[in-house]
Amino acid sequence: MDVSLPDDGDAGLSNTDRKRGGWITFPFITATMFALTLAAAGWIFNLIVYLIEKFNVKSVHAAEIAGVVFGCSFMFPVIGAIIADSSAGCFSVICISSLIHLLGTVLLLLTSTIDALRPSPCETGSSSCNAPSRIQSAVLFAALTLATIGVAGNRFTVGTMGALQFDKPKDHGRFFNWFTFTWYGSSAIAATVIVFIEDSVSWAWGYGVCAAANVLGLAIFLLGSRFYRHGKPQENPLIGLIRVVVAALRKRSVPLSFKGEDYYKKPGGNANMESQTPSKIFKFLNRAALITEGDTRPDGSIAKPWKLCTTEQVEDLKTLIKTSPIWATGIFLGTPLAIQMSLITLQALAMDRHIGHHFKIPAGTMVVFIFVATSAAVPLIDRYLNPLWKKFTRKSLTPLQQIGIGQVICFISMGLSALVEAKRLKIAHSRHLQDQVGSIVPMSVLWLVPQLAVVGIGEAFNFPGNAVFFYQEFPDSLKNTSTAVVSMYIGVAFYLSSAVLGLVRRTTGWLPDDINKGRVDNVYWVLFVVGVLNFAVYLLCARLYKYRGGEKEDDNGYNSGPN
Repeated sequence: MDVSLPDDGDAGLSNTDRKRGGWITFPFITATMFALTLAAAGWIFNLIVYLIEKFNVKSVHAAEIAGVVFGCSFMFPVIGAIIADSSAGCFSVICISSLIHLLGTVLLLLTSTIDALRPSPCETGSSSCNAPSRIQSAVLFAALTLATIGVAGNRFTVGTMGALQFDKPKDHGRFFNWFTFTWYGSSAIAATVIVFIEDSVSWAWGYGVCAAANVLGLAIFLLGSRFYRHGKPQENPLIGLIRVVVAALRKRSVPLSFKGEDYYKKPGGNANMESQTPSKIFKFLNRAALITEGDTRPDGSIAKPWKLCTTEQVEDLKTLIKTSPIWATGIFLGTPLAIQMSLITLQALAMDRHIGHHFKIPAGTMVVFIFVATSAAVPLIDRYLNPLWKKFTRKSLTPLQQIGIGQVICFISMGLSALVEAKRLKIAHSRHLQDQVGSIVPMSVLWLVPQLAVVGIGEAFNFPGNAVFFYQEFPDSLKNTSTAVVSMYIGVAFYLSSAVLGLVRRTTGWLPDDINKGRVDNVYWVLFVVGVLNFAVYLLCARLYKYRGGEKEDDNGYNSGPN
């Protein structure tokens, strides 16, 4: 993985352009991402514990709430990207969303410091606790809503803003390498240092650090404003895709033509495309670009945009449809992983988290092992596995092959999780701990590390594979949307994880409030089976998929030929 910084000369900018954009913006963008990620991850990763300990929320319900928060933080970036592209621009979206996140974090800080804003604590050893009042719940959920909207608004928009500062694809690649390391590194620090402060010092200090990091990140971002290159907002390309559907439906009775000149092409486009007809796949949509009487003005421009679209817009929509099955399998991979992240925290709370006599691992910190494993695996894959694969196969790993390997590793982690939980329950039952409220099973929480490390290794294949696949396959007009698509399926997965946990809780006895009385291992075995079935569907989709451009190899060495 190339993470070396080039000089400004590599940015390929003219003397005038160097005044805006280029690598001079890199420290500001990266520091902003580091601080804002630190601020967000500091409260997100320990949210389940905070809800249980300070608001007396039942454990599984707390996991459901956390799933919704995680889901929103990954779903809403699509909205932020649309707003940034079509009206406000990245700079404004980042500033406004950072302020919204700061307001939410301050409200969380107030709930941790003002006794009237949270219920009285549970009595030791008692299963009866006071639920939060309506006002307390309203303040809590207002804080979570504001903070989540803020996170979603700046999470991927900062990356888009950074990429906007460069012209050459190789600089985009170098920037995103650093961007990824910054994201994972900041998340790891938040999941250890800030979560430790929240658990061992106080929640007020932990949320105070989050608020301070938010202020620092926004200040650094504003400090570099005179160096930034600002993209010009334009019409949202998604509107053009909707017009394709509407236009095709309005012309559903019009017969298709086999002549390329009968279809409307984008003015100033590729001259070689003038005589070509749209592709035959999903040919019903071709009617949207078919020119009929009254569709164009005398100067050749479109007179009725909801009745006539360009051939390029039609092909863009076809690309989205063609990649959607791959995207859907990502949801059914992400959902088990999201459930696993929630259950890991509950398991950690019921296990011995001491290392030595004085240090106790915070339950919310367990997720850091995923970040560490992913951060370590990505450069190892890039530096050793890819060259080895190419040496024996004479081809680089394709994005779809990377995703497939990641899926296999991830469902294997579910099997490991089931075996470890079965061992934990066996110890709990042998000591009759299932009848004792809040009992700790004498089994080290480090037993959870191998399965988390396996998840991290799987994500080192899966996440980059998805990012490259969608970026490579999406049309030029939707390159920014391609990264939001990956974020979106992660968000959907977290939403589904909350729904699945609720369904399992209502229909089985596997997830009671005290997991020592439950069968979390059965949940993991079900997720393992879901992973195997999803992988079978993915293999079929990947086998049938044809890459754009046929057999070729991109600058990063990814083979774009048939899978």
